[in-house]
Amino acid sequence: MDRCWLLVIFLFGCFFGATDASEGDADPLYRVCIEQCEKMGSVGDISIQHCQFLSDGVLADSPWYMQEPLYVQWKQWNCRSDCQYFCMMRREKEREALGLRPVKYYGKWPFKRSSVLQEPVSAVLSALTLVVQFNGWLSFFLLSYYKLPLRPHSGRTYYEYTCLWHIYGLLSMNAWFWGAIYHTRCFDLTEKLDHLSSVALIGFALILAVLRTFNVKTEASRVMIAAPLLAFLTTHILYLNFYELDHELNMKVCVAMGIGQVLLWSVWAGVTRHPSRFKIWAVVIGGAMAIFLELYDFPPHKGYVDSHALWHATNIPLAYLWWSFVYEDVEFRTSAITKKAR
Repeated sequence: MDRCWLLVIFLFGCFFGATDASEGDADPLYRVCIEQCEKMGSVGDISIQHCQFLSDGVLADSPWYMQEPLYVQWKQWNCRSDCQYFCMMRREKEREALGLRPVKYYGKWPFKRSSVLQEPVSAVLSALTLVVQFNGWLSFFLLSYYKLPLRPHSGRTYYEYTCLWHIYGLLSMNAWFWGAIYHTRCFDLTEKLDHLSSVALIGFALILAVLRTFNVKTEASRVMIAAPLLAFLTTHILYLNFYELDHELNMKVCVAMGIGQVLLWSVWAGVTRHPSRFKIWAVVIGGAMAIFLELYDFPPHKGYVDSHALWHATNIPLAYLWWSFVYEDVEFRTSAITKKAR
């Protein structure tokens, strides 16, 4: 849940960031700069290497072996994207000299690149959260199969939700991986993979929330509950992937699923006597406080740290706290079941 319902706010912000007109890219001086850059291949004293290449990456009037490096082609940086970036940096310096605040370009704040990273702080923090998710899932695996007792005949765990948490962990790692890639370089493919992996995680987390909070144990009951939700989630992902990446529709679906699971976990934490129920409240309250960072939406400090980067920073302790609840849930349920068996 740590990433899932916070992602609702992220997708909400992405939608309005993509649809609202940005003051920066509407600036006539910025547009003129791009036109001159694409013609001349330079912005001031900066020479744009990509403007010397054709669209297929081959240097004009040169043999086939004179090509851009593969990692440059993978980053999808080309003449236009580089011109947009350097013209943006130039205009922001001019605005700063005039005492004006930074403005958004194409729905995003002006970030400074760092090596191959387009949004370096958000990319690094996403990668760190991926490490926390991996460590959480691995610790859960070791706890379930090597530290706690197993059923003597089948060798399976006593904990009824082991498989579900495995799937959740894999989907979480997948979502944070593509989130890190998206912040490393944002273009159509990375945006789609980031959004689709996030939707898959939010949808499965809702299924997991329903099954765990209602304590659904039998396979038949789980199938009856999960089947319609999985069918809807699969249809939604296929629609976004093969028909249209509808940001407005995706935002509505994610908001509905996110609110649903937050309400389920919150009510469950309020009525249960689970020893780790306070950790759920901590995640909910911490996530609610993190939402204000997204709503505040201040420009990047020194061109690197904005409100969304700080939001990413909050996900690291929240992810650790959430997996901590999972560990204690495994121990609590295993202890209760083995005591009954004795």
